[in-house]
Amino acid sequence: MAAATDREKPIRHALFARVYPRINAFAEAHGALEHRRELLAETTGRIVEIGAGTGANFPHYPPKVEQVIAVEPEPRLRELAQRSSTGSPVPVEVRAGRAEALPVPDASADGVVASLVLCTIADVPAALREAARVLRPGGLLYFYEHIRSTRPGLARRQRITNVVWPLLGGGCNLTRNPEPAITNAGFTIQRARHFDFLINGRTTPSSPCVIGVARKAEIAAQENTAWSSDRRAR
Repeated sequence: MAAATDREKPIRHALFARVYPRINAFAEAHGALEHRRELLAETTGRIVEIGAGTGANFPHYPPKVEQVIAVEPEPRLRELAQRSSTGSPVPVEVRAGRAEALPVPDASADGVVASLVLCTIADVPAALREAARVLRPGGLLYFYEHIRSTRPGLARRQRITNVVWPLLGGGCNLTRNPEPAITNAGFTIQRARHFDFLINGRTTPSSPCVIGVARKAEIAAQENTAWSSDRRAR
């Protein structure tokens, strides 16, 4: 029997899944709630959220959102997201799945939300290609991520800490810069706000952050959808 590929292997972070609700509550008490609201304020229509975690974004979707399809691979986190979905102000359907192979049809979403998740995904280019696939032409990618610092001292601290950080943080990496990957996947970044998320006024290795919106190119989107349909027809 052939060995399972990375995409086929189940994702389980039992310890991290147990402590993450506390980590998230701490972050929200120090400003993450405002970041989530900023990220989601202009979402509308049908949304696919990748790596939904515990469902912390669900309470902040505005009324213009018709449906959220929340994809989460980690079983315990997915269970927590399912519980959170019952109190959401908009309809939420929680699905098992990975960002690199979204269980969503082509060109069926108005927006894709990536919230503190690109740091953990094994194959970020594949995940962003999937985001582009499920978006309609001209659809929007909303992203909120911690990023590699542009300051040499902090970047060095991130590299050193990153030796153990992914082992403790459910695969989270401190040294990624998602914006080039987003543009390489065929998106045009419309706006991006870079800032330091300070905890009690202090900088941490995960302080450098970005909140932004990117648009899927309409011509490229139409070509990719036609190519995907042609492949299935064969």
